[in-house]
Amino acid sequence: EGGGVRDDLIVYFLREDFFRLVVNAGTADADVAWLSSLRDARAPRLAIRPRLDFAMIAVQGPNARAKAASVMPPEIAQRALEIGPFFGVDAGSLFVARTGYTGEDGFEIMLPAEHVVALWEGLRIAGVAPCGLGARDTLRLEAGMNLYGQDMDARTSPLESGLAWTVDLESPRDFVGKAALVANPPVRQLVGLLLLDGGGVLRAHQAVRTAQGAGEITSGTFSPTMSRSIALARVPAGVATGDVVEVEVRDKLLRARVVKPPFVRNGAVRVSVE
Repeated sequence: EGGGVRDDLIVYFLREDFFRLVVNAGTADADVAWLSSLRDARAPRLAIRPRLDFAMIAVQGPNARAKAASVMPPEIAQRALEIGPFFGVDAGSLFVARTGYTGEDGFEIMLPAEHVVALWEGLRIAGVAPCGLGARDTLRLEAGMNLYGQDMDARTSPLESGLAWTVDLESPRDFVGKAALVANPPVRQLVGLLLLDGGGVLRAHQAVRTAQGAGEITSGTFSPTMSRSIALARVPAGVATGDVVEVEVRDKLLRARVVKPPFVRNGAVRVSVE
């Protein structure tokens, strides 16, 4: 109701009467409770059923789709290889989607939890390497994708989180939080930063100094693709792409240039590093 972000869940539209939601594991209980309260008030005939019997493995990377398809039943593999981005294949107990939520292309494979170990072993035999959360974080940050709890949260407007494209304020249709968003135009924005000086790495919560006022880094890392430090930062709305700002890194002020994410897409650098 206050206009903040509850979660950055993924919703799959399978039929008019069947939607599959993939929520953050850390917010799942709160998400289900909140959706259930809305259901009770607005759509009491709607059923919300957590699938605790399901597991998911995300296979992401330049060769991910071919390697993942090699361990699927042939008829499902063929269907999966034909879908475009943001589509899925519903094959009963197996669901294969092509969302690429890490910033890379690939498949997200959902299946009964009792079969997930066998799938994991099959993928490893096919040459799929396990990837840790640190690597996943650099990948999504290179792609300019927000992380819930850092770049957006229940206290922060999507209009100040680079997520205005998800919000329709022009349509007469109402939605939870619309009144608050209309009443509070954004005074901050989420931008990309590319570190220009050496001597440090951009990290979350570092202070940013701009000509328009103070800001703060929400996510930062060292980009392995660019060999430079990059970040997302929430800064005053007047800061423009190309501006040079200063970031407080271990009692030093290092220069960074404001850029428009994504930093990297499909393996290619999208911003100038000069």
